[in-house]
Amino acid sequence: MPRLFSTFIRGWPGVGLLLIRLVAGITLVSRGIVGLQGAPQFERAITHVLSTGAGILLLVGLWTPIAGVLAAVIELWHTFSHPGDALPHIMLATLATAVALVGPGAWSVDARLFGWKRIDIRNPKK
Repeated sequence: MPRLFSTFIRGWPGVGLLLIRLVAGITLVSRGIVGLQGAPQFERAITHVLSTGAGILLLVGLWTPIAGVLAAVIELWHTFSHPGDALPHIMLATLATAVALVGPGAWSVDARLFGWKRIDIRNPKK
């Protein structure tokens, strides 16, 4: 999988990205699980399952650009298709888009799988 982002940010900015991922992921998972309780319509059940899946991927930082775009599309779809308070959906779509554009940060599965590798070249013993 080619990287869609250039760096895995470390330090305090990396902590900020981790917090954004955690807030977006936890919110998506909890809203998805709550939406699946009861007997939802098939259309809504699919969006809740996709939302929960995208939230889990954002939580661990795996396939972050794909999960962020998926979460943003789902939340924007909720904004325009369901009447009511659109602010939480817009905020989640914005957070997911930001994470998709910036990247997952250093504390993610993506950083471990696709991040910079360290290669040690040793001098041969004489």
